Formats: sequence, C-alpha cells, structure tokens
Amino acid sequence: MLIDELLRMPYWVIDILPGQVPSGSPGQYFAVERYFLDKDRIEGIKQKHINLVLKLNCYMDVSIKEINPSPERIAEEMRSRYMYIMLNDSMILSEPDDTHLTVFNPDPETLDLIRKLAAGEGMFVWQPRL
Repeated sequence: MLIDELLRMPYWVIDILPGQVPSGSPGQYFAVERYFLDKDRIEGIKQKHINLVLKLNCYMDVSIKEINPSPERIAEEMRSRYMYIMLNDSMILSEPDDTHLTVFNPDPETLDLIRKLAAGEGMFVWQPRL
C-alpha cells in the first residue's frame, strides 16, 4: 500500500493523554503541551516512542527505507526526522518533536499489540473524534 493511500485510512493516536482534549476544555492544554515539548521532557517521550517501535519489531518487520534496520538506526532516525514507519499494511507517522505517534490502517491484531506496548510505556491509544 502506498503512503498516500495509508494517510487516507482510519488512524489511531498513541499519546501521553488518554483521549482527545475537547475543544473549549476549561483546562490549559496549550500550556501543558509547551511544558512537555521542553527539550528534556520531549526526549523522554521520544524514548517511549522508540521503545514501542523496537518492541513491535520483535513481532513484525519494521521498515524505514529498509526492512529491519538496527535498533540503533531506528532510534537515531526517530530522534532526528519526520518519518513513516511501515508495518505490513499499516504505518506509523513519527515526528521528532511531537508528543504522539499516529498509526494508520492497523489490523485488529496489530492494534491490540500496539495498545499493550503503549500501556507498558505509560501511553494511551485512542481514535480521534472527527
């Protein structure tokens, strides 16, 4: 499946929050987001993202221009650039300076595994309200 096709497929978010913050929420979402985007804090979150992808790679092929690159290469690439990580007919979008990952078109088995791995990293998986 092509990236353009996958970007139009159903998607889920792997996030530090348990669900989408409603618009008009009385909290201070943007101030909290800025707090987590601080260099030291975002590095910790990105490490959780890397851990999840590496653990996924124990169960399935992961491709970032090549199939199953070394764990060190996956980590380096995820820390340094915007990237599409291919998993069979699914895809994870990773950005180095974002608190979430986006998973496109996961089959039920892959989504279940992602949920379990995310929970182990203290993260949540949810589908946005459109």
